[in-house]
Amino acid sequence: MLNEQDLKDLLAFRPRSPVLSVFLDIDPTEGSATTHKLRLRQMLKEFAESAPQDVERIDRYIEHEFGWRSRSLAIFACAAEDFFRTYPLAVGLRSRARRIDRPYVKPLADLLDNYGDYGVVLVDRQGARLFHFHLGELQEQEGTLGETVRHTKRGGASALFGRRGGSAGQARNQEEVTDRNLKEAARFASSFFQEKRVRRVLIGGTEENAARFASLLPKRLQSLILGTFPMDMTATASQVLEKAMEIALRAERDREDRMVMEAITSAAKGQEGVLRLEETLHAVHAGRVQTLLLSDGFRAPGFLCGGCGHLTAQRLARCPFCGGSFQEIEDAVELAVRHVLAAGGDVEVVHDNRRLNDAGRIGALLRY
Repeated sequence: MLNEQDLKDLLAFRPRSPVLSVFLDIDPTEGSATTHKLRLRQMLKEFAESAPQDVERIDRYIEHEFGWRSRSLAIFACAAEDFFRTYPLAVGLRSRARRIDRPYVKPLADLLDNYGDYGVVLVDRQGARLFHFHLGELQEQEGTLGETVRHTKRGGASALFGRRGGSAGQARNQEEVTDRNLKEAARFASSFFQEKRVRRVLIGGTEENAARFASLLPKRLQSLILGTFPMDMTATASQVLEKAMEIALRAERDREDRMVMEAITSAAKGQEGVLRLEETLHAVHAGRVQTLLLSDGFRAPGFLCGGCGHLTAQRLARCPFCGGSFQEIEDAVELAVRHVLAAGGDVEVVHDNRRLNDAGRIGALLRY
Protein backbone atom coordinates (compact mmCIF):
# COMPACT_ATOMS: atom_id res chain seq x y z
CA MET A 1 0.00 0.00 0.00
CA LEU A 2 1.48 3.30 -1.12
CA ASN A 3 1.89 5.95 1.59
CA GLU A 4 3.58 9.31 2.10
CA GLN A 5 6.82 7.66 3.23
CA ASP A 6 6.97 5.64 0.02
CA LEU A 7 6.68 8.86 -1.96
CA LYS A 8 9.45 10.44 0.12
CA ASP A 9 11.67 7.39 -0.46
CA LEU A 10 11.12 7.61 -4.22
CA LEU A 11 11.94 11.31 -4.13
CA ALA A 12 15.12 10.64 -2.17
CA PHE A 13 16.36 7.95 -4.59
CA ARG A 14 19.21 9.43 -6.63
CA PRO A 15 20.51 6.74 -8.99
CA ARG A 16 23.42 7.05 -11.40
CA SER A 17 21.31 5.45 -14.14
CA PRO A 18 17.80 6.27 -15.44
CA VAL A 19 14.73 4.75 -13.78
CA LEU A 20 11.95 3.10 -15.78
CA SER A 21 8.62 4.16 -14.25
CA VAL A 22 5.51 2.34 -15.47
CA PHE A 23 1.87 3.01 -14.62
CA LEU A 24 -0.66 0.47 -15.84
CA ASP A 25 -4.45 0.64 -15.79
CA ILE A 26 -5.61 -2.92 -15.07
CA ASP A 27 -9.26 -2.28 -14.24
CA PRO A 28 -10.90 -5.72 -14.69
CA THR A 29 -13.99 -4.06 -16.17
CA GLU A 30 -11.81 -2.74 -19.02
CA GLY A 31 -10.34 -6.07 -20.11
CA SER A 32 -8.79 -9.35 -19.04
CA ALA A 33 -5.30 -9.92 -17.65
CA THR A 34 -4.22 -11.02 -21.11
CA THR A 35 -5.42 -7.73 -22.59
CA HIS A 36 -3.54 -5.70 -19.97
CA LYS A 37 -0.36 -7.74 -20.49
CA LEU A 38 -0.46 -7.02 -24.21
CA ARG A 39 -0.88 -3.30 -23.52
CA LEU A 40 2.08 -3.36 -21.13
CA ARG A 41 4.30 -5.12 -23.67
CA GLN A 42 3.41 -2.50 -26.26
CA MET A 43 4.39 0.23 -23.80
CA LEU A 44 7.70 -1.46 -22.97
CA LYS A 45 8.78 -1.95 -26.59
CA GLU A 46 10.12 1.60 -26.58
CA PHE A 47 12.62 0.63 -23.84
CA ALA A 48 13.65 -2.83 -25.03
CA GLU A 49 17.05 -1.62 -26.26
CA SER A 50 17.80 1.14 -23.75
CA ALA A 51 16.72 -0.79 -20.62
CA PRO A 52 16.52 -4.53 -21.43
CA GLN A 53 17.14 -5.66 -17.84
CA ASP A 54 14.40 -3.42 -16.48
CA VAL A 55 11.95 -4.62 -19.11
CA GLU A 56 12.82 -8.24 -18.31
CA ARG A 57 12.38 -7.69 -14.56
CA ILE A 58 8.98 -6.07 -15.07
CA ASP A 59 7.86 -8.88 -17.35
CA ARG A 60 8.96 -11.49 -14.80
CA TYR A 61 7.04 -9.72 -12.04
CA ILE A 62 3.87 -9.53 -14.13
CA GLU A 63 4.04 -13.18 -15.18
CA HIS A 64 5.04 -14.81 -11.91
CA GLU A 65 4.58 -12.47 -8.93
CA PHE A 66 1.68 -10.09 -9.49
CA GLY A 67 -1.72 -11.17 -8.10
CA TRP A 68 -4.06 -9.18 -10.42
CA ARG A 69 -6.30 -8.06 -7.56
CA SER A 70 -6.00 -4.29 -8.02
CA ARG A 71 -7.26 -1.60 -10.41
CA SER A 72 -3.88 -0.16 -11.34
CA LEU A 73 -0.18 -0.78 -10.83
CA ALA A 74 2.89 1.43 -10.44
CA ILE A 75 6.37 -0.05 -11.07
CA PHE A 76 9.82 1.53 -10.70
CA ALA A 77 12.85 -0.35 -12.03
CA CYS A 78 16.56 0.46 -12.20
CA ALA A 79 18.62 -2.72 -12.62
CA ALA A 80 21.92 -0.83 -12.42
CA GLU A 81 21.08 0.11 -8.81
CA ASP A 82 19.29 -3.17 -7.97
CA PHE A 83 16.16 -1.05 -7.43
CA PHE A 84 12.68 -2.47 -8.00
CA ARG A 85 9.46 -1.21 -6.38
CA THR A 86 5.85 -2.11 -7.11
CA TYR A 87 2.62 -0.55 -5.81
CA PRO A 88 -0.69 -2.31 -6.62
CA LEU A 89 -3.47 0.26 -6.18
CA ALA A 90 -7.23 0.09 -5.65
CA VAL A 91 -7.82 3.32 -7.60
CA GLY A 92 -7.29 3.94 -11.28
CA LEU A 93 -4.19 5.33 -12.98
CA ARG A 94 -3.75 6.32 -16.61
CA SER A 95 -1.34 3.95 -18.38
CA ARG A 96 2.02 5.50 -19.27
CA ALA A 97 5.76 4.86 -19.05
CA ARG A 98 8.75 7.17 -18.55
CA ARG A 99 12.49 6.54 -18.36
CA ILE A 100 14.22 9.53 -16.79
CA ASP A 101 16.96 10.22 -14.25
CA ARG A 102 14.69 9.69 -11.22
CA PRO A 103 11.41 7.89 -10.43
CA TYR A 104 8.51 9.63 -12.16
CA VAL A 105 6.36 10.49 -9.14
CA LYS A 106 3.81 13.02 -10.42
CA PRO A 107 0.97 10.46 -10.82
CA LEU A 108 1.53 9.15 -7.28
CA ALA A 109 1.50 12.65 -5.80
CA ASP A 110 -1.85 13.16 -7.53
CA LEU A 111 -3.25 9.91 -6.13
CA LEU A 112 -2.21 10.68 -2.57
CA ASP A 113 -3.69 14.15 -2.87
CA ASN A 114 -7.06 12.94 -4.16
CA TYR A 115 -7.51 9.62 -2.34
CA GLY A 116 -5.14 9.64 0.62
CA ASP A 117 -6.25 9.18 4.25
CA TYR A 118 -9.95 9.96 4.42
CA GLY A 119 -11.78 9.73 7.72
CA VAL A 120 -15.52 9.01 7.54
CA VAL A 121 -17.96 8.90 10.43
CA LEU A 122 -21.56 7.72 10.44
CA VAL A 123 -23.35 9.22 13.41
CA ASP A 124 -26.78 8.99 15.00
CA ARG A 125 -28.23 9.92 18.39
CA GLN A 126 -26.74 6.88 20.08
CA GLY A 127 -23.28 6.36 18.62
CA ALA A 128 -20.90 6.47 15.69
CA ARG A 129 -19.11 4.22 13.21
CA LEU A 130 -15.66 5.37 12.12
CA PHE A 131 -13.77 4.49 8.94
CA HIS A 132 -10.26 5.17 7.70
CA PHE A 133 -9.95 4.88 3.90
CA HIS A 134 -6.66 5.21 2.02
CA LEU A 135 -6.33 5.09 -1.76
CA GLY A 136 -9.73 3.52 -2.18
CA GLU A 137 -9.28 0.79 0.43
CA LEU A 138 -10.65 0.37 3.93
CA GLN A 139 -7.77 0.45 6.40
CA GLU A 140 -9.64 0.26 9.70
CA GLN A 141 -13.06 0.79 11.24
CA GLU A 142 -14.21 1.30 14.81
CA GLY A 143 -17.46 2.10 16.59
CA THR A 144 -18.83 3.54 19.79
CA LEU A 145 -22.28 3.02 21.27
CA GLY A 146 -23.76 5.18 24.02
CA GLU A 147 -26.98 5.09 25.99
CA THR A 148 -30.24 4.17 24.30
CA VAL A 149 -32.34 7.24 23.53
CA ARG A 150 -35.83 6.30 24.72
CA HIS A 151 -38.64 7.93 22.79
CA THR A 152 -41.62 9.55 24.51
CA LYS A 153 -44.73 7.38 24.61
CA ARG A 154 -47.95 9.09 23.60
CA GLY A 155 -51.23 8.98 25.53
CA GLY A 156 -52.05 8.43 29.18
CA ALA A 157 -51.77 10.69 32.22
CA SER A 158 -48.01 10.29 32.41
CA ALA A 159 -47.67 12.10 29.08
CA LEU A 160 -49.37 15.29 30.24
CA PHE A 161 -47.24 18.34 29.53
CA GLY A 162 -45.24 19.46 32.54
CA ARG A 163 -45.95 16.43 34.72
CA ARG A 164 -42.99 14.72 36.33
CA GLY A 165 -42.04 12.00 33.89
CA GLY A 166 -44.32 13.48 31.22
CA SER A 167 -43.54 14.73 27.70
CA ALA A 168 -41.38 17.70 28.65
CA GLY A 169 -39.33 15.71 31.15
CA GLN A 170 -38.83 12.83 28.78
CA ALA A 171 -37.91 15.18 25.93
CA ARG A 172 -35.29 16.87 28.10
CA ASN A 173 -33.95 13.48 29.10
CA GLN A 174 -33.73 12.41 25.46
CA GLU A 175 -31.73 15.53 24.58
CA GLU A 176 -29.42 15.05 27.55
CA VAL A 177 -28.74 11.43 26.56
CA THR A 178 -28.22 12.44 22.92
CA ASP A 179 -25.78 15.19 23.95
CA ARG A 180 -23.79 12.77 26.08
CA ASN A 181 -23.68 10.22 23.27
CA LEU A 182 -22.60 12.78 20.67
CA LYS A 183 -19.90 14.21 22.95
CA GLU A 184 -18.51 10.73 23.58
CA ALA A 185 -18.67 9.95 19.86
CA ALA A 186 -16.79 13.18 19.09
CA ARG A 187 -14.08 12.35 21.65
CA PHE A 188 -13.76 8.86 20.22
CA ALA A 189 -13.62 10.15 16.64
CA SER A 190 -11.01 12.78 17.52
CA SER A 191 -8.70 10.14 18.96
CA PHE A 192 -9.27 7.76 16.02
CA PHE A 193 -8.75 10.40 13.31
CA GLN A 194 -5.67 11.86 14.97
CA GLU A 195 -4.12 8.42 15.36
CA LYS A 196 -4.75 7.67 11.67
CA ARG A 197 -3.54 11.13 10.62
CA VAL A 198 -6.49 11.67 8.33
CA ARG A 199 -6.30 14.60 5.94
CA ARG A 200 -10.02 14.96 5.23
CA VAL A 201 -13.20 14.18 7.16
CA LEU A 202 -16.71 13.36 5.92
CA ILE A 203 -19.76 12.97 8.16
CA GLY A 204 -22.75 10.76 7.34
CA GLY A 205 -26.12 10.89 9.06
CA THR A 206 -29.12 13.18 9.33
CA GLU A 207 -28.48 16.88 8.77
CA GLU A 208 -29.18 17.65 12.44
CA ASN A 209 -26.98 14.89 13.87
CA ALA A 210 -24.11 15.67 11.49
CA ALA A 211 -24.18 19.37 12.39
CA ARG A 212 -24.31 18.71 16.14
CA PHE A 213 -21.50 16.16 15.90
CA ALA A 214 -19.30 18.47 13.79
CA SER A 215 -19.69 21.31 16.31
CA LEU A 216 -18.25 19.05 19.04
CA LEU A 217 -15.04 18.19 17.16
CA PRO A 218 -11.79 20.08 17.85
CA LYS A 219 -11.19 23.07 15.58
CA ARG A 220 -8.39 21.29 13.76
CA LEU A 221 -10.68 18.44 12.71
CA GLN A 222 -13.49 20.86 11.89
CA SER A 223 -11.15 22.47 9.37
CA LEU A 224 -10.73 19.09 7.64
CA ILE A 225 -14.46 18.49 7.09
CA LEU A 226 -15.25 18.33 3.37
CA GLY A 227 -18.97 17.80 3.71
CA THR A 228 -21.85 15.76 5.09
CA PHE A 229 -24.19 13.25 3.49
CA PRO A 230 -27.30 11.27 4.46
CA MET A 231 -26.60 7.61 5.20
CA ASP A 232 -28.00 4.96 7.49
CA MET A 233 -25.84 3.55 10.28
CA THR A 234 -26.29 0.04 8.87
CA ALA A 235 -24.61 0.88 5.54
CA THR A 236 -21.80 -1.42 4.39
CA ALA A 237 -18.20 -0.22 4.19
CA SER A 238 -18.33 -0.35 0.37
CA GLN A 239 -21.46 1.84 0.34
CA VAL A 240 -19.76 4.32 2.67
CA LEU A 241 -16.62 4.38 0.51
CA GLU A 242 -18.57 4.92 -2.72
CA LYS A 243 -20.55 7.82 -1.31
CA ALA A 244 -17.57 9.35 0.46
CA MET A 245 -15.41 9.30 -2.67
CA GLU A 246 -18.20 10.83 -4.74
CA ILE A 247 -18.53 13.76 -2.34
CA ALA A 248 -14.82 14.05 -1.70
CA LEU A 249 -13.89 14.26 -5.38
CA ARG A 250 -16.55 16.88 -5.99
CA ALA A 251 -15.21 18.89 -3.06
CA GLU A 252 -11.66 18.40 -4.34
CA ARG A 253 -12.56 19.84 -7.74
CA ASP A 254 -14.15 22.85 -6.04
CA ARG A 255 -11.02 23.30 -3.93
CA GLU A 256 -8.79 23.08 -7.01
CA ASP A 257 -10.88 25.73 -8.75
CA ARG A 258 -10.59 28.06 -5.74
CA MET A 259 -6.80 27.65 -5.65
CA VAL A 260 -6.51 28.30 -9.38
CA MET A 261 -8.59 31.47 -9.04
CA GLU A 262 -6.46 32.56 -6.08
CA ALA A 263 -3.27 32.02 -8.09
CA ILE A 264 -4.67 33.91 -11.10
CA THR A 265 -5.85 36.83 -8.95
CA SER A 266 -2.62 37.00 -6.94
CA ALA A 267 -0.48 36.84 -10.08
CA ALA A 268 -2.47 39.66 -11.68
CA LYS A 269 -1.89 41.82 -8.58
CA GLY A 270 1.80 40.90 -8.36
CA GLN A 271 1.29 39.23 -5.00
CA GLU A 272 1.69 35.61 -3.80
CA GLY A 273 0.92 33.88 -7.07
CA VAL A 274 2.59 33.06 -10.41
CA LEU A 275 1.43 31.55 -13.70
CA ARG A 276 3.03 29.91 -16.73
CA LEU A 277 6.08 27.72 -16.90
CA GLU A 278 9.05 30.09 -16.76
CA GLU A 279 7.67 32.23 -13.93
CA THR A 280 6.72 29.12 -11.95
CA LEU A 281 10.12 27.47 -12.41
CA HIS A 282 11.80 30.66 -11.22
CA ALA A 283 9.67 30.60 -8.04
CA VAL A 284 10.49 26.91 -7.52
CA HIS A 285 14.22 27.64 -7.72
CA ALA A 286 13.82 30.50 -5.21
CA GLY A 287 12.06 28.19 -2.74
CA ARG A 288 8.96 30.36 -2.72
CA VAL A 289 6.36 27.78 -3.80
CA GLN A 290 3.86 26.66 -1.18
CA THR A 291 1.47 24.92 -3.59
CA LEU A 292 2.36 23.97 -7.15
CA LEU A 293 -0.65 23.81 -9.48
CA LEU A 294 -0.42 21.91 -12.76
CA SER A 295 -2.86 20.52 -15.27
CA ASP A 296 -3.15 16.74 -15.40
CA GLY A 297 -0.80 15.33 -18.05
CA PHE A 298 1.21 18.55 -18.49
CA ARG A 299 4.81 17.95 -19.57
CA ALA A 300 7.37 20.40 -20.93
CA PRO A 301 11.08 20.21 -21.74
CA GLY A 302 13.49 22.53 -19.96
CA PHE A 303 17.07 23.23 -19.01
CA LEU A 304 18.86 22.46 -15.76
CA CYS A 305 21.98 24.25 -14.54
CA GLY A 306 24.70 21.80 -13.60
CA GLY A 307 26.07 24.23 -11.02
CA CYS A 308 23.25 25.55 -8.83
CA GLY A 309 20.32 23.48 -10.11
CA HIS A 310 18.45 26.44 -11.60
CA LEU A 311 15.57 25.18 -13.74
CA THR A 312 14.32 27.16 -16.73
CA ALA A 313 12.23 26.76 -19.86
CA GLN A 314 14.56 29.06 -21.80
CA ARG A 315 17.70 28.07 -23.67
CA LEU A 316 20.44 30.17 -22.05
CA ALA A 317 24.18 30.21 -22.69
CA ARG A 318 25.04 30.59 -19.00
CA CYS A 319 23.18 30.41 -15.70
CA PRO A 320 22.28 33.93 -14.48
CA PHE A 321 22.80 32.80 -10.86
CA CYS A 322 26.13 30.93 -10.91
CA GLY A 323 27.43 31.17 -14.47
CA GLY A 324 27.18 27.40 -14.93
CA SER A 325 26.17 25.61 -18.10
CA PHE A 326 22.79 24.04 -18.81
CA GLN A 327 21.76 20.57 -19.87
CA GLU A 328 18.45 19.94 -21.63
CA ILE A 329 15.96 17.74 -19.74
CA GLU A 330 12.92 15.93 -21.03
CA ASP A 331 10.40 17.09 -18.42
CA ALA A 332 10.97 20.24 -16.39
CA VAL A 333 7.53 19.89 -14.80
CA GLU A 334 8.41 16.57 -13.18
CA LEU A 335 11.62 18.05 -11.76
CA ALA A 336 9.65 21.02 -10.40
CA VAL A 337 7.28 18.56 -8.67
CA ARG A 338 10.24 16.83 -7.01
CA HIS A 339 11.75 20.12 -5.83
CA VAL A 340 8.49 21.35 -4.30
CA LEU A 341 7.74 18.07 -2.51
CA ALA A 342 11.31 17.80 -1.20
CA ALA A 343 11.04 21.36 0.15
CA GLY A 344 7.88 20.52 2.09
CA GLY A 345 5.46 22.17 -0.35
CA ASP A 346 2.29 20.75 -1.84
CA VAL A 347 1.50 19.65 -5.39
CA GLU A 348 -2.01 19.89 -6.82
CA VAL A 349 -2.60 18.07 -10.11
CA VAL A 350 -5.65 19.91 -11.42
CA HIS A 351 -8.18 18.11 -13.59
CA ASP A 352 -10.16 19.63 -16.47
CA ASN A 353 -9.75 23.22 -15.34
CA ARG A 354 -10.15 25.62 -18.26
CA ARG A 355 -8.81 28.62 -16.33
CA LEU A 356 -5.50 26.94 -15.54
CA ASN A 357 -5.22 25.53 -19.06
CA ASP A 358 -5.70 29.02 -20.50
CA ALA A 359 -3.09 30.40 -18.07
CA GLY A 360 -0.33 28.09 -19.30
CA ARG A 361 -1.29 24.84 -17.52
CA ILE A 362 0.98 25.56 -14.54
CA GLY A 363 1.18 28.06 -11.71
CA ALA A 364 1.77 28.33 -7.98
CA LEU A 365 0.67 29.87 -4.72
CA LEU A 366 3.73 31.35 -3.01
CA ARG A 367 4.98 31.45 0.55
CA TYR A 368 5.87 35.14 0.20
